[in-house]
Amino acid sequence: MSRDEQLKERWELVVTKLSNQFADGDALDLDAIIYLIGVQELGQLHKTYKKDHKLDLMHIAICKLLSSYGYYELEFVDDDGWPHYKALETLPHLKAGEQSILMKEAIVNYFLETEYIH
Repeated sequence: MSRDEQLKERWELVVTKLSNQFADGDALDLDAIIYLIGVQELGQLHKTYKKDHKLDLMHIAICKLLSSYGYYELEFVDDDGWPHYKALETLPHLKAGEQSILMKEAIVNYFLETEYIH
């Protein structure tokens, strides 16, 4: 199986599992999955978040996901439990489709590492 086929298969597995668990089977999009990862990384699962905090949660997720590629590093966790990352390297300029593939790959790797999927 090619790397692209494996990524597609694993991505579909992530979407299906998360959609069934959090959206009554309605397919979650990339942004929704990034948001869920942010909530998971914050560890404050049973709170309701306002719009600006939702964006902060997505930022946490993106930093966490891209830290495995060397772009970010966890700097500290503040008194409220929010992780703060520092940029280590400038992100390359990618086309929208390339950004999407990078994020899907990072998400799949995240869920492999956390053993949510195998």
